[in-house]
Amino acid sequence: MLRENIKNIRKSKGLSQQELAVKLNVVRQTVSKWEQGLSVPDADMLIDLSDALETPVSTLLGETVAEAEAASLKAISEKLEVINLQMAQRKTAWRKVLHWMFIFISLAVTAAFVVLFFLKSPYLEWDYSAPETAFLGVLIHALEWAFVRAAPLVLTGAIIGIFLTRKKA
Repeated sequence: MLRENIKNIRKSKGLSQQELAVKLNVVRQTVSKWEQGLSVPDADMLIDLSDALETPVSTLLGETVAEAEAASLKAISEKLEVINLQMAQRKTAWRKVLHWMFIFISLAVTAAFVVLFFLKSPYLEWDYSAPETAFLGVLIHALEWAFVRAAPLVLTGAIIGIFLTRKKA
């Protein structure tokens, strides 16, 4: 196990036997013997080896690294799949909310136009000599003027939004 772990971790770090030997102040043949199982590093060298490979000693002495990597890759893959599914569901829910919001805006703007059409601005016939009715009449007239100017743009944007957020087959 130790020999396989040293070799697998060294390769995963992109180190050659010579580069690892230089880091440990040993000759390349020593690293080769460890990887072939012909010798084992002593306790001090094992600590230096774990530092050089940036790996805990327990990993060097424990289970094979290739199996651990495969298991961790599978776990990461499963987690990413769950996250991807959650993001897709969130995107679909957000699209539905936007779609219904655009429908509501379109209906509200249309209803407001209908109300304004049938009211025919009754406040225009008010007595503007009284300050209360004069101020209120000007305020309502300003709001109506702003609505009539902005509503077509809002309605057009909402209709475009309805088509852009509709469920695609």
